[in-house]
Amino acid sequence: MALFSDPFRRFLLSPTIFRTSSGSAALLDWVESPNAHIFKINVPGYSKEDIKVQVEDGNVLVVKAVGGGKKDEFHGKEKEIVWHVAERGGGKGDFSREIELPENVKVDQIKAQVENGVLTIVVPKDATPKPSKVRNINITSKL
Repeated sequence: MALFSDPFRRFLLSPTIFRTSSGSAALLDWVESPNAHIFKINVPGYSKEDIKVQVEDGNVLVVKAVGGGKKDEFHGKEKEIVWHVAERGGGKGDFSREIELPENVKVDQIKAQVENGVLTIVVPKDATPKPSKVRNINITSKL
């Protein structure tokens, strides 16, 4: 039962959510510090304009990248070159990653930056205690 309330269940139950459209993994590190969750995602060849980071459904962090790659490196020579392998983000490709965030985060204070082909997303934790989700129900002899 604990598996279904665990934010990591998307890693276990739905691995295709963490794939690029070309089938290769958009590699991710997720580190938790006392004050924040820190995500590092490899985005080689993508600029900050190619990447979109947003929160959907209240607690799902969505990272999308569109049209990255080293296509500008060969601009004007498209007919002269042939791609044989594109594993470093060298080809055109889009990807999308979804990560269900824990409940104790401040989604309105998320920050992101891209540097040297790595997208870093910092999701601060909310230190204020949440009210208990347990609710006692009074039992009566008649409904």
